[in-house]
Amino acid sequence: MSKRIEVSDLNVYYSKFLAVEDVTIDVEPRSVTAFIGPSGCGKSTFLRTLNRMHEVIPGARVEGSVLLDGENLYGPGVDPVLVRRQIGMVFQRPNPFPTMSIRENVLAGVRLNNRSISKSDADDLVERSLSGANLWNEVKDRLDKPGSGLSGGQQQRLCIARAIAVSPDVLLMDEPCSALDPISTLAIEDLIDELKQQYTIVIVTHNMQQASRVSDRTAFFNIAGTGKPGKLIEYGDTRKIFSAPSVKATEDYVSGRFG
Repeated sequence: MSKRIEVSDLNVYYSKFLAVEDVTIDVEPRSVTAFIGPSGCGKSTFLRTLNRMHEVIPGARVEGSVLLDGENLYGPGVDPVLVRRQIGMVFQRPNPFPTMSIRENVLAGVRLNNRSISKSDADDLVERSLSGANLWNEVKDRLDKPGSGLSGGQQQRLCIARAIAVSPDVLLMDEPCSALDPISTLAIEDLIDELKQQYTIVIVTHNMQQASRVSDRTAFFNIAGTGKPGKLIEYGDTRKIFSAPSVKATEDYVSGRFG
């Protein structure tokens, strides 16, 4: 189920502009990897290259390789839609489809992939996905109500349920708690801890405490100045990155001296 990601010599461009330079990183299966660093240093851009969401922007492209269990996601003839099915994405702001019911939100990805599914299989999948997102007990009596009627934290868990319904191998999360209150944030963090038993998880966060709480490994990105590319400065065990980083810039950032 859960798979390893190996990124080699990745350069990420928006037309001619080099946004992220020369990243090489291995993401371990069944673990949480956090990307931290100041705004504008390419964390979210790099995250989006891992499931080929980056290239939906006109002029965006990458050089280098991203391997999922040894298969190059950017190889010739690889279908980006299939890549995005294997590598799900949860965005910064909860984005349930507003006109759809809670139930249809969960099934949206499955239906999008043109998989016909019987009512009983659909019922099972909805319950399993919502339970997996720790949301089932809160919504099981109102599955036909709009997803937009839920609280922010519930909407974000609904988006996680939608992402896991298609049985991905990897979950990417781009600041999934930045729009949420502390109680909802804690619920999402607990959920991430449970989900890593099954999935490879990569999370972008601006919250240092969150990175230290939820992740097994942390990657620190930085930027030399406006118009310069973001770079991976240091990557390692989260405890080491926060207690004894090898690079001074990492230490300055995690201790709150800049960024």
